[in-house]
Parts: sequence; C-alpha cells; structure tokens
Amino acid sequence: MSQESLTPESVPRANGMPMLGIGTWQNEDPDQCAESVRTALETGYRHVDTAQAYGNEAAVGGGIAAADVSREDVFLATKVWIDRLDHDGVVESTEESLEKLGVDTLDLLYVHWPSRTYDPEETLPALESLKDRGLVDRIAVSNFEPHHIDEAREILDGPIFANQVEMHPLLQQAELREYAAEADIELVAYSPLIRGRVFDVPELTAVAEKHGVSEAQVSLAWLREKGVTAIPKATSEAHIRDNWESAALTLDDEDVATIDAIDETDRQIDPGFGPDAWD
Repeated sequence: MSQESLTPESVPRANGMPMLGIGTWQNEDPDQCAESVRTALETGYRHVDTAQAYGNEAAVGGGIAAADVSREDVFLATKVWIDRLDHDGVVESTEESLEKLGVDTLDLLYVHWPSRTYDPEETLPALESLKDRGLVDRIAVSNFEPHHIDEAREILDGPIFANQVEMHPLLQQAELREYAAEADIELVAYSPLIRGRVFDVPELTAVAEKHGVSEAQVSLAWLREKGVTAIPKATSEAHIRDNWESAALTLDDEDVATIDAIDETDRQIDPGFGPDAWD
C-alpha cells in the first residue's frame, strides 16, 4: 500500500476499534490539543484516546467538533481516574467526561489503574450500569495484570473489551499478549514510541533504513503485526502524518524477528501506585 492511497479504511480494526489512534497524554495546552485532534481526524485517524487525569477532555471534544468528520465515525475512549473509582465516583465522573467531551456516548471507558479507590465490587458494576444506560458502548481496563483481569471477569456480567498498557519494542509484554489472546481481550499500547526513544534503538533504525521510513513507523507497524492497537501521542502535523503513514508499512518476517530479538526491557511509566508485579 502506498502512503498516497491511505484512507481511514486502510487501518485494520480489532473488533471494531481502529488499530491506530491519536493519544493525548500530556497534551495540556487546550488550543494545541484541540488542533492536534482535529488534524489527526482530518488526516484519517478514527480513534481518539484521552483520560480524566489528562485534564484535556474539553479540548479533545473541541477538536472532534471542529473536524470535518462525523462523530459517528470516531472511536472515542476516556479513562476514570483512580480517585473516582467508588461506585458514585465512576458514574458522576463519567457523566462529567461526557459533558466535557460534548458527546452523548463513549465508545470505550477504561478503569485507568487498579489503584487507590479501585474496588472491583464497586467499580466494575458502576461501569456496567453506564453501559446499561447506553452511555458507554464497551468496558475496558488499563495497567491491569492478569490476576486483576481474572478477578474483574468474575465480577462483570459482560466482557472486558481491552486492556491498555505500556508496550513497545523495549517492553514487548509477551506474557500479557498471550494472556490477552487466550482471554479474547484487545491490547492497546500507550507510549508505543518509547517516549521518543525509538530513534535510539539500533534494530529499529536498521529496519527503518531498509524500508526508507522512520523508526516511529517501524515501532507502530511492529505492534500492528502483534495484533496490538497503538495510540501514539503527537502534536505537530508532521508527527501526526508520520505516525499515520505507518499504516502503509508492512514488515517482513525478518524485520519482525529482528525486533522480537531485542534483549532489553525499559519501562517508561512506573508510578508509585502501579501494580506490585512491576517492582
């Protein structure tokens, strides 16, 4: 596929979710955030990811409204923060998110972390109540280890659609990928460009030079080869476009093997309230 022929339909979907999205973490300037979302959508992206903790839901909603793209064509996700995970907090904060985003429904709602006020017996039924009311189409989790998901699946009546975790060539998450495949749960990768470190990984540079593309495109294409959805953050039009063009890149078996063989583990995001298994 040539870059010129890329369309929104060019991006594969995982159970209806576009496998390339625009991430908005640390996109805190309201005007810049709204403009980057608008630019991404008009470039061809159809998946937008935000969170209550990012403080930019209103700007994200503004970008969606400003784009020459129908709301019905946008897969929109946000996350409930760890201090609002009691039953009423989940419901009230999600209603606030909908208002800030300027939408009637969310395509995907995540529990941001299994931490602080997270109580499976309270948090998860609250998410299901939002789904029952038609405010949320799918329920998801983020930064969950398999034992967290096992526990959640015992409580929930319906399925967990996705688990959003840090994943990239320096944190390949092989065990979690295997677990997700067996449990029929999609994986969504945040920090897929290693927070800019993709340009410092020799294996990615070698593959990039072979194909005449950027290291960022190689990392995103590798994730897609693994069946993982990526939501790279980008603010400039150039970076938004470069990431988008990863959808035209097909890695061969040798490329994938080269990246698979990277013998390094470098987690970029490890807050003090993260799962104990990360220590």
